[in-house]
Amino acid sequence: MKKDSRLSTVLHILLHMHFHARPMTSEQLAQCAGTNPVVIRRMMGLLRKQQLVSSIAGHGGGWSLTDKLTDVTLRQLHDVLGEPAIFAIGNRNERPECLIEQAVNAALGDAFDEAEALLLAHFGRIKLGDLLADAEKRNINRNVRGKNEI
Repeated sequence: MKKDSRLSTVLHILLHMHFHARPMTSEQLAQCAGTNPVVIRRMMGLLRKQQLVSSIAGHGGGWSLTDKLTDVTLRQLHDVLGEPAIFAIGNRNERPECLIEQAVNAALGDAFDEAEALLLAHFGRIKLGDLLADAEKRNINRNVRGKNEI
C-alpha cells in the first residue's frame, strides 16, 4: 500500500518558501519536493483556504507564506490536508461475521486508536516554527563546514 506523504511534502515546501523569502511558483515548489506542480497547486489551494498561504498571479507572482504560519502545528496541517489515514495497516474486514475476527478487530482497533491518538497529540505539540528553527540550525552548522544548501 502506498504511503500518504502529503504532510511531509507540505512541510518540505513550506520550509523552502520560508528560506526563499519571496513568492515561489508551483513549478519551483514542485522541483523542491520532487513532484508534479499539479500536486503542489492542490495542496496550496487547501492551505490558501485556511489563510496560511497567499498567491499572486502573473509575472513575478507565486505562492507566499502568511504571518501566522510559524504558530501552525503539524496537527493543524494534517487536518487541512483532510486528515489522511495515519497508518497503512488495518483490519482485514471491518464488519466480520466470524466471532474470532471480531475479537481480532477489537484488539487491533483499540491499539490503532491509541497509537493514532498519541501521534496526533504529538503533532499538536510541534509547530512549524520549531521545524524552521531546526532547519536554520542545521544550515548554520552546514555553513560552518563550508556548505550552504538551503
